Amino acid sequence: MESAQNPEIDLARQEKAKEYARIRRRLFVVNLTWNGLYALAWLVFGWAAGLRDFLLSFTDNVWLLVPAFIAIYGGISSLLTSPLSYYSGFVLPHRYELSNQTLREWLWDGVKGLLISAPLGLIIIEIIYWVLRSFPDTWWLWAAGIMLLFSVILSNLYPILIAPIFNKYVPLDEEHADLAERLLALAKQANTKVRGVYKFDMSHQTKAANAALTGIGNSRRIILGDTLIDEFETEEVEGILAHELGHHVNKDIPVGMAISSLITLIGLYLASVGLRWGVDLLGFQGVADVAAFPLFGVILGLYSLVTMPLSNAYSRWRERRADAYALEATQNPEAYAAAMTRLANQNLADVDPEPWVEFMLHSHPALSKRIQMAEEFQA
Repeated sequence: MESAQNPEIDLARQEKAKEYARIRRRLFVVNLTWNGLYALAWLVFGWAAGLRDFLLSFTDNVWLLVPAFIAIYGGISSLLTSPLSYYSGFVLPHRYELSNQTLREWLWDGVKGLLISAPLGLIIIEIIYWVLRSFPDTWWLWAAGIMLLFSVILSNLYPILIAPIFNKYVPLDEEHADLAERLLALAKQANTKVRGVYKFDMSHQTKAANAALTGIGNSRRIILGDTLIDEFETEEVEGILAHELGHHVNKDIPVGMAISSLITLIGLYLASVGLRWGVDLLGFQGVADVAAFPLFGVILGLYSLVTMPLSNAYSRWRERRADAYALEATQNPEAYAAAMTRLANQNLADVDPEPWVEFMLHSHPALSKRIQMAEEFQA
């Protein structure tokens, strides 16, 4: 690990960080606008109903009709936006020296992601449309419960089955035995049972650094990116992991799932109202008509956009509580401030975004505020 002490914010990198953040915000707006216009075009020009009728000429089996419709609808969108995805996912991170991937590696990760997300998405969509057909008036209640169940299952299985597909996870070796011991002691202090401390080859994808407490129940484990282990002091890694443990101590995971489920429930209820409106105004055959899928997407997209600032405000509050726990648990505010500073420099993060940007888009407090919190704790 680096022996350098008291790192300072790299002003030259901050200029790049602000520029990088501006470009990413613009790409976010472009992508959001495209998705909205794309879905509306399918509704306004009757393409959705036309595709449904075309597919019905081949099969009237709804279990085949739904995935076929969504595969074509989503496939065309993905094809049209592939240049934007290539620019935002590959070109831009390389331009700002954040990515370590070759084009082949980036494409292969994308293929693996598709091979995982497509079957899972298909299962969820098939179940939701089955609920739509079976319970047209109360489907939104059933769908919210199903999505909560999937969320719990995936949280438990992700570190065991999914994450190793993209990265190699190995227990910390003897060279870092002291670090593992200290992190396990922090976990014990937080009354959190973990299955061990693992390193993963984060440098395979990026120069950025990160750590996490992943999984729930028997699958919970501490994971550290090799970029974090190589560039950060032991005390700094302790502070970052203590923050993650703070989420466990403050019960952020179950509370967050409950709140997320409530938000999802409201969104699905609004979608049910919108679908009934679409049946009357746009002539759909019923709420379970797959031709109404673009309308479903528009409603949930608008709802997510409206609730995003509120969700982010809630998230920032919970993150501040986790920061407070980390400072209390480690009693080392200098190391915590140093860790936040090093994260800003290494991850090319804007330490002091404009207030409206933080309010609308940031799930974490600005790094300048987190550093200030540590300095105030020290004082």
